[in-house]
Amino acid sequence: MKSEEFHVKYGPWAIVTGASSGIGEEFCRQLATLKLNLILVARRHERLEKLSIELMDTHSIKTKIIATDISQADFLKQIKTVTDSLDIGLLVNNAGFALTGNFLDHSIEEELSMMYVNCRAPLMLSHAFGKKMAERGRGGIINVSSASAFLPMPFWSNYAATKVYDLYLSEGLWFELKDRGIDVLALCPGATRTEFSNVAKTKSGGMEPAQVVEIGLKKLGKKSVAIAGVSNRIINFMGRFFSRQLLTKIGARVVQGFTVYE
Repeated sequence: MKSEEFHVKYGPWAIVTGASSGIGEEFCRQLATLKLNLILVARRHERLEKLSIELMDTHSIKTKIIATDISQADFLKQIKTVTDSLDIGLLVNNAGFALTGNFLDHSIEEELSMMYVNCRAPLMLSHAFGKKMAERGRGGIINVSSASAFLPMPFWSNYAATKVYDLYLSEGLWFELKDRGIDVLALCPGATRTEFSNVAKTKSGGMEPAQVVEIGLKKLGKKSVAIAGVSNRIINFMGRFFSRQLLTKIGARVVQGFTVYE
């Protein structure tokens, strides 16, 4: 899709969660080159401010910053205060994190916080902005899921489950909303060189964020699911032939293989 067509379909404003680093930051950079104005959402205000200034100076776009914690119950109210008067054409639900290790070694508060960020926030934002997009008859929603959505993953049990939620939510909404002019995509990367590994306590490596985002923007409006990386497509393919029990054992080995032990 050409830049002008992209802007007509998904502009003039895009909102990106988890915008302060990694895949979210890269979404902001690539959307700025397409001349979309940006609403940057994350917890770290200083990083958002630095990125905001850079994008405005480099691409002559408008930006707004919302420094908020989307795991909190009232986060949507703060976002609506900033966005109610804006024409939002694209929503990128990118924010997310993982907890690595035995499920029972984490507090229930930690596990719930992950579920709120990875599942509840995309649900609430998709509902709120999806309604506005339906009213104007066009728009797009990208939910960043994960290759872990295709494989049961012990030691990432709840994280993988949250990403299955993101995947299924996206596929369902893709079907529901396509006739209302809204494109929905589940973007499923595997290991990516971001700060995700610092929180998850896993080894860093994998694809560059720019590669992942390029795939997502290219596939938006063409598919309901985009899997970034050949190895991740193989993981998805394996699910057609292997038993769930065997897949679970493979998933455990995958997580153990890149876990950083302290």
